Amino acid sequence: MLILEFHPMPAPLQPIQSTPQIPDRADAVVIGGGIVGVFAAYYLTMRGLKVALVEKGRIGAEQSSRNWGWCRQQNRDARELPMATHSLDLWQRFGSESGENTGFTRCGLLYLSNDERELATWARWRDFARTVGVTTRMLDSAAATRHGHATGRTWKGGVFSPTDGIADPASAAPAVARAILKQGGSVHQNCAARGLETAGGRVAGVITEQGTIRTPIAIMAGGAWGSSFCNQLGIRFPQASIRSSILAVSPGAAGLPDALHTAAISVTRRGDGGYTLAISGRGRVDPTLQQLRFAPQFLPMFRRRWRNLLPGGLGGINAGHETLRPWRLDRPTPMERMRILDPTPDQGTIQRTHRRALDLLPALRTTTVTAAWAGYIDSTPDGVPAIGEIGALPGFILAAGFSGHGFGIGPGAGHLIADIITGDAAIVEPGPYHPRRFAGFAVGKVAEF
Repeated sequence: MLILEFHPMPAPLQPIQSTPQIPDRADAVVIGGGIVGVFAAYYLTMRGLKVALVEKGRIGAEQSSRNWGWCRQQNRDARELPMATHSLDLWQRFGSESGENTGFTRCGLLYLSNDERELATWARWRDFARTVGVTTRMLDSAAATRHGHATGRTWKGGVFSPTDGIADPASAAPAVARAILKQGGSVHQNCAARGLETAGGRVAGVITEQGTIRTPIAIMAGGAWGSSFCNQLGIRFPQASIRSSILAVSPGAAGLPDALHTAAISVTRRGDGGYTLAISGRGRVDPTLQQLRFAPQFLPMFRRRWRNLLPGGLGGINAGHETLRPWRLDRPTPMERMRILDPTPDQGTIQRTHRRALDLLPALRTTTVTAAWAGYIDSTPDGVPAIGEIGALPGFILAAGFSGHGFGIGPGAGHLIADIITGDAAIVEPGPYHPRRFAGFAVGKVAEF
């Protein structure tokens, strides 16, 4: 039996040198140094704004470095597909315009199946994708078996999306942060944002543990912390976190696809030649008071995924990212007590994932497990992110609830946030992402200073 007493990441997160001191003023402050936050800050600095990025821990240390690394259009929700398409172009363009390396490559993504219903679903998505100019190729049995030769199995069919790709989770967010610094923005790690100051009913500053930054714009891109931060402002934002467990194996397996998905297992090649292994959609729900508060809105999603979403433990309560308790702005907050969310991986899932991977891909039997880890995926009831300015609090932009898709669409989300703030033509239609779509969304009183 595979038992891991450790859960390090498969590759060390690239370090970033923080700007020594927070500024007194900024045109915009981005709260959260994950992939969405760094790209929002990057595109704002590219437009000449003075931007400060504040991160309670390290750049990219939570879900942005704990995901598969997929940058895909395939099987995206119709509302999210335009952003996914633009994001692929932006991933590619970022490398050339910044000189930084995110590990992005359009290697193509391969899907294989022996389930007729699943294949029919993929075919319907292919037909829809054609109407918006997205290329995806349905594979018949012979083509799927040929593409999936590493499995040694015969497949009924599959999909190959040639323009989709992957990037490196360990280096992507740090690479963008370095680009922000090159453009004159500031990056502040170990600097939690505790709350906001308002004046005249709109944002006037961001209160951090290192002092207050005067600003008319605050972007909340704090991932799993988004809802609890909003709650401090009297903003009701329905969000639930799913604990996902992943493992990595050493280099040595030859002839495998760069990125492969099946119902049993998904496999992604990493930059060091090893592979990341995961079971799509499988996770633990660690109960918290926030989970209970928003349970009615999440029950439809939980019912659809009941085979893969299992009850968890007390990790969510202990972590503090879903607290409903108010915190004071002149004292350490839960974000300072938990600088980096590093939940314990589920051993049962790790064992099942490894067993399935060895069964599907015999070449992996020459590898060894090098790491196992977990992360909290911040989700919305409909699985589509919430991006937009909160009407009752002008200057406060919410960008959270990316539902496991944030890494791939991070560039597009960051670009859209910059578009909203600067008034430029939006890269995609912003309406489908706005938080107002959630029933019961409300804003309470925010203290003015």
